[in-house]
Amino acid sequence: MKSRSWLIPIAIFVVILGVGMVFAYPLLKKEKTLKIYQPSDVNPKLVDTEKQKVKADHTIADFSLINQEGRRITQDDFAESIYVADFFFATCPSICPIMSGNIAKLQEEFKNEKNLKFLSHSVTPEMDSVSVLADYGELYGANPEQWMLATGDKKHIYDLARKSYFAVLDEGDGGVQDFIHTENFILVDTKRRIRGYYDGTSDNDMRRLADEIRILLGETEQS
Repeated sequence: MKSRSWLIPIAIFVVILGVGMVFAYPLLKKEKTLKIYQPSDVNPKLVDTEKQKVKADHTIADFSLINQEGRRITQDDFAESIYVADFFFATCPSICPIMSGNIAKLQEEFKNEKNLKFLSHSVTPEMDSVSVLADYGELYGANPEQWMLATGDKKHIYDLARKSYFAVLDEGDGGVQDFIHTENFILVDTKRRIRGYYDGTSDNDMRRLADEIRILLGETEQS
């Protein structure tokens, strides 16, 4: 009868492999977490010069805006929610319809998520009155409880875009001649921190955003 001593090293190898998999599995299964963006993490061209070197504790500034129902909205309306912010204008013929269409799809996908909202800031607030925003919202099926279309003081909105969300490349003072136009979507958590940037006209980025919304919702439920 031939020796079966060769089975011993194979058995040892199998045991070691099994033990390794037991310890490695929790690490492999570990859920993805989202980065917390600080000004120093963002393209400097997007960041106001006074904030470019800030490496910690950046949050979205307090705001006071008017939504499509004529109701004043503030950070209090988003206190328990994560949200996706963007910047648009109702008469935009190019990227805004694509962006708004994508938000409409996300709103439908997450219609039962009470802890997710959308905040679309008008960059032409002098033209985008409450009635204009209401009509625009109706066109895209915006639920005002989940998707808020906001108008307000132009300088306030532009300061938010440049100094809080870091959404636009161009510089300006929010004056009469100033104008911003960006395809960026920004994902914000319940602590008012930026957790992601996405191209609102890109199908790939919209799939990534949907995935990362789920991750952030899970993180919110655990906190």
